[in-house]
Amino acid sequence: MTEDTDNLVELRSMTVLPADREEIVLRTEDGLMLVGELALPAHGPVTGTLITLHPLPTHGGFMDSHVYRKAAWRLPALAGLAVLRFNTRGTSSPRGTSEGEFGEGITEAADVRAAVDFAVSRGLPNRWLVGWSFGTELTLMHGAGLDVEGAILLSPPLHRATEDDMRRWAATGKPVTALVPEHDDFLQPDEARERFAPLTQLELVAVPEAKHLWVGERYVRLVHQAIVERVVPDRAPLPDTVPASMVE
Repeated sequence: MTEDTDNLVELRSMTVLPADREEIVLRTEDGLMLVGELALPAHGPVTGTLITLHPLPTHGGFMDSHVYRKAAWRLPALAGLAVLRFNTRGTSSPRGTSEGEFGEGITEAADVRAAVDFAVSRGLPNRWLVGWSFGTELTLMHGAGLDVEGAILLSPPLHRATEDDMRRWAATGKPVTALVPEHDDFLQPDEARERFAPLTQLELVAVPEAKHLWVGERYVRLVHQAIVERVVPDRAPLPDTVPASMVE
């Protein structure tokens, strides 16, 4: 395919590309309704599915945390990915408030299962858990036995997940990648290599100059690129520009 380069525009922090976006409700096994959104490619097949687990809700994390919001804005169009975002129990965002109360990562096990079950019920293929900060704890603690291909961890703090959780993931043989910022507030690359030793198949990627919150368009693109390289490698590298006609 050829495009008139004069009509290409750079992806910027607020760029929104076409997708079929649906407000969804997840129902947990303990009877809660969790609000969320599913963004699907507007054209072409779904190549893979990102089931995203957001940062700590008691410190501002929610389904619209910027790396995930921008993933839903861009990756359906750029990589054919389905992006499932939702608020864990007791968490609020402009989409609404999920029922229940924050459970310190324990009762949220049902939230993770509900999200994966929803993706399975929709027939969404090539499912991956993508956790960020607190979301990495949920991934490590509750995701190993679920119907997913693997996991990607963004800024894992390892505050709640244990060596036993990592051994359960190791036993599955499923691929797990951790993107660890050089200047993370909680866990930096050298310590992460030691702490993650029980997760024998882990691919640990140290990200120079990055911080826990991945602030800045440079780091958002780096994270998205890393996700696509592992989930749908044939769609990498992602472009930095798109036809102006694609921008909503």
